[in-house]
Amino acid sequence: MVDDDAEDRMLMQDMFAEIGAPDAAHYADSGETALLYLEGLTDNELPSVIVLDLNMPRLNGTQVLKILKQNTKLKHITVIMYSTSINNIEKEQSLKLGAHSYVIKPSSYNDCIKRAKYFNDLSAELSSYN
Repeated sequence: MVDDDAEDRMLMQDMFAEIGAPDAAHYADSGETALLYLEGLTDNELPSVIVLDLNMPRLNGTQVLKILKQNTKLKHITVIMYSTSINNIEKEQSLKLGAHSYVIKPSSYNDCIKRAKYFNDLSAELSSYN
């Protein structure tokens, strides 16, 4: 999960723990940090899913998505754009650039749990193919 908001990262960490998957995710606080982390992994260590915040300083989610999809090592990773924005233009642009989906950040506890389950289930499903 890549998100510059510490509260959003902590909330998702809590939600993964709540659904019984406390170690399911690695967290990065910026696009730059995420890209450096991913480049340092071997092919067998790469995640099956990246949850990528749209609105971040320096490198925003769209820019990171473009970099990921142009990188031979990383382009196959499923990317979910994660944002508070309900702007259809941003959603369409993300999907056009290769995002798997565009998910709105939750506003309630139950929605947070549902998002964590969705991310975890998708990751498990994709990992089973590899």
